[in-house]
Amino acid sequence: MPGPAPAPHRSALPVLILTGPTGSGKSDWAVRLAQEAPVEIVSVDSAQVYRGMDIGTAKPSRALRAQIAHHLIDVCDPAEPYSAGRFVQEALAAIAAIHARGRVPLLTGGTMLYLRTLLHGLAPLPQASPELRRELDERAAREGWPVLHAELARLDAPAAARIGPNDAQRIQRALEVCRLTGERLSDLQRRGERPLAGLAVWAWALAPPERALLHRRIAERFEAMMAAGFLEEVRALFARPDLSAVHASMRSVGYRQLWAHLAGQCGLGEAIERGIAATRQLAKRQFTWMRAEGFAEWVDPESQALSWNRDVRERLGALGL
Repeated sequence: MPGPAPAPHRSALPVLILTGPTGSGKSDWAVRLAQEAPVEIVSVDSAQVYRGMDIGTAKPSRALRAQIAHHLIDVCDPAEPYSAGRFVQEALAAIAAIHARGRVPLLTGGTMLYLRTLLHGLAPLPQASPELRRELDERAAREGWPVLHAELARLDAPAAARIGPNDAQRIQRALEVCRLTGERLSDLQRRGERPLAGLAVWAWALAPPERALLHRRIAERFEAMMAAGFLEEVRALFARPDLSAVHASMRSVGYRQLWAHLAGQCGLGEAIERGIAATRQLAKRQFTWMRAEGFAEWVDPESQALSWNRDVRERLGALGL
């Protein structure tokens, strides 16, 4: 009898991308597809990369990861830096390894900076200027980061739309780039080599039609995380002498607010309210980015789950997968 058909050449194997706002159901959709198709999941989540940050990141369980291959989860310690550049390197390595097995990578998550870098490449950005950063920090101390964010909106509206008014690190970097180069950060980020060039990319974005429903689900999920021990998880991180509120891992949504509570800066109820509000703001920024990029087909998570799953499996079947 003839042996199995050879796997398609690498260039014929697609890269699947499933993104969307937090709380829209991306992980559930990805798992269902991976249960029925030769798909491995690559996380696009800037918090799931950290070990010990499980509940607050809605990380898939170890039991599920034993059944379905997941990549770029638990790859570093919360005290370590993790960048978009490192993500691209590790994501490309995972994609190549998955393709070499004759399978298809499904990149799933909502860290839009990581997706943008993977789609457009790393921008040729200038090195940091300690003097300029001190100047910006001093201005922020006097005027507040929202004032500097408003300045950024005048100089680089697309960048400002993706950055929160209190996201000090990213506001500072975007203004620094404008001052040092005379160009907009958003323009520079669109230049350079595209890491996925030469590969077929199939991309979808979950777009819940009712924002009120999404907001309710975000609140319910945050409350479920609290019931599952989210505060205890953050308390264990808070007790580590090598971690502080300035670490990127601890600035993640939810962790930042509970850390502030443990530091005595607010009550638990207020921290929970702030965490839910910050998550809703994150979802709003994710929607803004998805509209601006326009790279993905929008699908309704309320009505198209079954048809999407069937259509993707049929398209993969047409490739002999």
